[in-house]
Amino acid sequence: MTDQPTDQPAAPADVKILVLQRGWVAVGRHTKDGHEHVLTDAAIVRRWGTSKGLGQIATEGPTGSTVLDRCGTVRAHELATVLVIDADAGKWANRL
Repeated sequence: MTDQPTDQPAAPADVKILVLQRGWVAVGRHTKDGHEHVLTDAAIVRRWGTSKGLGQIATEGPTGSTVLDRCGTVRAHELATVLVIDADAGKWANRL
């Protein structure tokens, strides 16, 4: 039996914002690998560029003033993670 392609679109990847120790903030497509959070297509958020805090870019996506430094893959041990924020994947689609 051969695998047949399906017409169903792939499920959108979870996009999460990680607040890490020492003030690092990273965003990307999230998976968990044992004790590590893994972000692919990741960026460090250098400037939030918001008027309503970090939650604003989680729910509304990056603003025109948000500064992202692309960095490929980020791996952070769960004990080095201060906060994990679920982000709206659709609002981040063009930026990751």
